[in-house]
Amino acid sequence: MTENITEEEHAEMTENSVPAEKNASKDAEEKKGEDSQSDPLIQKEKELEAVREELSAEKDRFLRFYAEFDNYKKRSAREMQDFRKFANESLIRELLPVIDNLERALQSAEGNSDAQKSIREGVGLIHADILRIFEKFSVKPVEAVGQPFNPAFHEAIGQEESEELGDNIVAKEFQRGYLLHDRLIRPSMVIVSKAKAKEDTDREANENREIPEESDNEIAGAQDENRQSDTQ
Repeated sequence: MTENITEEEHAEMTENSVPAEKNASKDAEEKKGEDSQSDPLIQKEKELEAVREELSAEKDRFLRFYAEFDNYKKRSAREMQDFRKFANESLIRELLPVIDNLERALQSAEGNSDAQKSIREGVGLIHADILRIFEKFSVKPVEAVGQPFNPAFHEAIGQEESEELGDNIVAKEFQRGYLLHDRLIRPSMVIVSKAKAKEDTDREANENREIPEESDNEIAGAQDENRQSDTQ
């Protein structure tokens, strides 16, 4: 016996089957999720991924700490090296006035008497010994006379006009400067040259020009003319 299903009944059955399919799909997804949560392998993979992320963060932190510590070691080594290089700087500074006085004594004892020669010889030996000690500890004088003026190493205390040296050249040195390794511990006190103006040079040349001398005949003739004028 066949049953005839009307269109209305078919539509009603279709509408009733759609929610049932949706519910079945939803139940399958929930079941799948429950299965994934209950699967120990998937759970271990999640834990392992979390451990990897934590390990990566700790590695980055370690690299930063290592770089900072390496910079600290280099800075400490550089500071220690500088300390060793310049540990004697205070002592050298205290000895510089002694060197200055010895050099003044040598300049003042320039006579030829026996006493002055003896003084010059004794002071010269002491001066040479101290300079040898300076050289041993990397102390050297600053080059000054004849060099271009350099404010990093020279301290100008005046200017002096000069035709030979030109502009901005150290003409005289009043106090010697010194370097300890590459560090300036005292600048040189110097006089700096200044080129003369062209007008001043021309005026001096005219003043120094020789006046031509009159000949003997011209002088005799001038004397005769003066006598004749007196007689008249």
